[in-house]
Amino acid sequence: MAKDRSHRDDYTGPLRRLLLGVVCLCLLGIFLVWRIDSPRVEQFRAQVTDRVVPSMSWAMAPVTGVINLVRDFQSYQRLAEQNSELRNELRQMQAWKEAALQLEQENARLLDLNHVRLDPRLTYVTGVVMADSGSPFRQSVLLNIGARDGIVDGWAAMDGIGLVGRISGTGQSSARVVLLTDAASSVPALIQPSGQNALIAGDNSAAPLIDFLENPDLVRPGDRVVSSGDGDVFPPGLLIGQVAADPSGRLRVRLAADYERLEFLRVLRHHGAEGITDPGGIVAPSDPASLIGPTRPAGGVDG
Repeated sequence: MAKDRSHRDDYTGPLRRLLLGVVCLCLLGIFLVWRIDSPRVEQFRAQVTDRVVPSMSWAMAPVTGVINLVRDFQSYQRLAEQNSELRNELRQMQAWKEAALQLEQENARLLDLNHVRLDPRLTYVTGVVMADSGSPFRQSVLLNIGARDGIVDGWAAMDGIGLVGRISGTGQSSARVVLLTDAASSVPALIQPSGQNALIAGDNSAAPLIDFLENPDLVRPGDRVVSSGDGDVFPPGLLIGQVAADPSGRLRVRLAADYERLEFLRVLRHHGAEGITDPGGIVAPSDPASLIGPTRPAGGVDG
């Protein structure tokens, strides 16, 4: 056993030295090849590098995919934020559109009010409709004008087309208008062109009744109905509507005012007709002396 072990030791030492020498020679050759500046040697070095150095594209593929995924997620997040901003702007634009439509309607109502032709002697106050009574037994609206604006009970209220009702109850800054359709409303009217006098009585329906008509045979559907001015209730000549017949044959008034869109009302200042206290003063001149002709002198003619 001792002999075999000594025999192995004799071969191990030289082999180690031989391998170490081969390695040194290889390293020296590699060093020399890498240091030689020659095109052929450079080409050889490039070929060796291509063979020895492995391709790292397969290792970079997951990293590239993760980077692209992160970039896509960031782009999607930016798109979602932009979409949310666009939706908010769209809602704001819709709100502005609604506001513009409301302003356009209000402007149309005001233009209608300005187009109404009235007696130049009549003045008016324009008010905004704030609320509706909403009761089936009393039909009225509330205006934002009142005693501070000089509003008096009984004055007529009109929209841009025709008569709406009369003032019934005033506060300091508000006034209630009883509509022509209310059961408590009665308006003396004149039907044209027949000239028939009548009374327009509300019955809580959309078309008030025509009562106390002198001669119904002279009235036809489509005739114009205006206020007569009798009793100093309303100024004469205010448009009320047109004559219409219901299924039962009763005559009613199709109102000219647009009750579906009462936004602005014009309250007419009407203080009634001026009373006559001295009928003789109408025909007699203001100076009684003007009725007496020139007088002759008391004495006779000079001879």
